[in-house]
Amino acid sequence: MKIFYSSKFAREYQKLPLRVKKIAEKKEQIFRKNLFDPKLKTHKLKGNLKGFLSFSVNQRYRIIFELVNSNTVWFHSIGEHSVYKLWD
Repeated sequence: MKIFYSSKFAREYQKLPLRVKKIAEKKEQIFRKNLFDPKLKTHKLKGNLKGFLSFSVNQRYRIIFELVNSNTVWFHSIGEHSVYKLWD
């Protein structure tokens, strides 16, 4: 699976605490094997984010992504649960 990272995602990722970055990297490995692994709690988004999906890094942080095709994904944003509000 090819994963592309938006510049917004890259900026947000750089600002994360080191412990969250490490967890995010582990979750990305799981994601690459099965993006719907129950550990990720992957779900479709609604409203202004219709067409996007999200998975949990931990209880506090989420990654918003777009499934381009069965082999390509764009990671658009990473942040606390409030990251959804930034897309309003």
